[in-house]
Amino acid sequence: MRMWIDTHAHLDAAEFDVDRADVHRRARAAGVAMSVIPAVSAANFDIVRLLAHAQQDAYALGIHPLFTPDATEVNLVQLDTALHAHRHDPRLVAVGEIGLDGFVPALNSPEALAKQHLFYKAQLKLAQQHQLPVILHVRRSADWLLKGLRDIPVVGGIAHAFNGSLQQAEAFISRGFKLGFGGALTFDRALQLRRLATELPLSAIVLETDAPDIPPHWLYTNAEQRAAGQPQGRNEPAELPRIAQVLADLRGISLEALIAATRANARIALPRLQ
Repeated sequence: MRMWIDTHAHLDAAEFDVDRADVHRRARAAGVAMSVIPAVSAANFDIVRLLAHAQQDAYALGIHPLFTPDATEVNLVQLDTALHAHRHDPRLVAVGEIGLDGFVPALNSPEALAKQHLFYKAQLKLAQQHQLPVILHVRRSADWLLKGLRDIPVVGGIAHAFNGSLQQAEAFISRGFKLGFGGALTFDRALQLRRLATELPLSAIVLETDAPDIPPHWLYTNAEQRAAGQPQGRNEPAELPRIAQVLADLRGISLEALIAATRANARIALPRLQ
């Protein structure tokens, strides 16, 4: 049986409240044997941990850059405390989702950007102290993130939803990171991303959905459709094999070769998945 690993799925999100058990069953039926559920704020540390245990999945603890405006130093203490308290939990696989966001205008005022950097560096230090890899939010921020990693080295991890340049990709890889690819590469117009996904060594790639976000093209609705009342399609881990087939076709390899490689890569990036 094919056994996929979804390295990034926000299964605690409110979008799944109505049918979370069915989402889990569909994932397992599709061969997704493990999903990594990253936290986004201190408020959901316990939620993702308990959900991961209930579903036999894995989790990460961290403060997402989009949540830094309301975050405080107390939340960093809470993160440190949680990482220490659950240090022997094999389902705790990383510090994440952390990083920097250069896309959202409200987060890029001088004050907001400074706070993003403060929380990013503080969480890198915690990952370093707890000897855990990190799961990075990379959106128009690759060079900033790389500078932080040069200043505060960690044991590697995953650059989630990567969409940077080949040079930036190689810089992450040289620091022990794997790069996450998901629904965005299913769009024919994603030429740069598709080129990157085919040029990178297979050993650098992991698969993810970012559920419920970044839906593949077969779930996506455009602005006109949404204005007409058609809801945006909800992504979920069960979509991963179909996303993977697109990548396998782009690279001209078998699905079996892709699953073996990406599963091994995920376990290298997040060793506790072993």
